[in-house]
Amino acid sequence: MTTAPLRKDAARNWERIVAVARELVDGGTALQLNDVARRAGLGVGTVYRHFATPEALLETVATPCLEDLVEHGRRALADPDPWRALSGFLARVLEAQVTDAALPPVAAAATDALPRTTELKTALRTVGTTLLQRAHRAGAVRPDLTAPDLVPLVCGLAHAVAVHGGPLPARLTTAHRYLATLLEGLRPTDRGAAA
Repeated sequence: MTTAPLRKDAARNWERIVAVARELVDGGTALQLNDVARRAGLGVGTVYRHFATPEALLETVATPCLEDLVEHGRRALADPDPWRALSGFLARVLEAQVTDAALPPVAAAATDALPRTTELKTALRTVGTTLLQRAHRAGAVRPDLTAPDLVPLVCGLAHAVAVHGGPLPARLTTAHRYLATLLEGLRPTDRGAAA
């Protein structure tokens, strides 16, 4: 389904709203549409015409990150090494969770405000499941690891990193250290054929 392009002034307003929302999210401020309108220098009605709910705005802010993760996952499917493909994908997802404040609440939401968000989250789950299945077939991961395990494991690491805090470089270093430990635990106990 295609939508008609926005008029230039409407497109500028949309971009301004999303930019202000990005700043607020990055600053740890919950999105309130009235606050976004005030900070963007726009009328409340203008913001509501573009985004019916704060959730829709938050999902819009998270969309570029979700698109990047899906694209990364699709490229990982072309990697001939199933373990490297899966572990690289999980690393990218964890990095995104740690660096993009819009992603964790959107990823954790049980329902989505926008069809595009649902589409991207479904594509991300599909890619992750396929990467895990390839790793299973290669004997590179524990046989009891299931696709539904991946999301809480990575989200758990992201939460642990958030609790640890600190500046971004330190958080990324911590995230990679935690992920290395997790990945070691995902490997099969007997790696004779899969190492």
